[in-house]
Amino acid sequence: MKGIQGKVALVTGAASGIGRETALRFAEEGSKVVVSDVQKDAGEQVAGEIENAGGDAVFLDADVSNEADVARLVDETVNVFGGLDFAHNNAGIEGTVGSIAEMDLDDFQRVIDINLTGVFLSMKYEIPRLLERGGGAIVNTASVAGMTGGPNLSHYYAAKHGVIGLTRSAALEVATDNIRVNAVLPGVIETPMIERFTAGNEEAKEALLKDEPIGRLGRPEEIASAVVYLCSDDASFVTGHPMVVDGGYVVP
Repeated sequence: MKGIQGKVALVTGAASGIGRETALRFAEEGSKVVVSDVQKDAGEQVAGEIENAGGDAVFLDADVSNEADVARLVDETVNVFGGLDFAHNNAGIEGTVGSIAEMDLDDFQRVIDINLTGVFLSMKYEIPRLLERGGGAIVNTASVAGMTGGPNLSHYYAAKHGVIGLTRSAALEVATDNIRVNAVLPGVIETPMIERFTAGNEEAKEALLKDEPIGRLGRPEEIASAVVYLCSDDASFVTGHPMVVDGGYVVP
């Protein structure tokens, strides 16, 4: 894709799933990649895969809910690669299943801290570095949950609605600074998160499939393609957009 080669990309939640595939895809397109996650071994493995394939990558651990960690992550990215051009703010968790009336505040807050506050903190420290480069692009991972509602995962739905709002607000704040901010809204994707959510139960997976008009679950690499497109010059007139990649999930 245009405008990706030779640039620096930071991907959070990059040890597995969508983040992993996005990091690999940025590298395939010629970007230098910072792979970031709280899972050190898995994250280092992703960075190693990129380097073994001839790319340029480094693993940096960070908890996106911790402001000091995020500030350090962005500073170290610039120290290692000389700048920052793209960011995929992807780190997230599904949280504990439970009704609003029965949910502990700590469980609710943890999901908000990682899935929503983590995106805020990431952009807070990324945007000044993008300005130093004369512009760039950010893609935040929201979800089709940000366009719908559902029982027993109120914290997750609330956070993903919030990510879309943050994305739109940030896009307007930096629209004249040559920085584009978009969100990708995956449907049900075959990732470790879905495996945890269904606990390997085939009936639970079948239930998820019923909501996918395309007749299958999505693949992480399909979301990665959308993320890299949104960062590329091919999407130069796209900002503030919640891009749905869901096999038709939200259409009915």
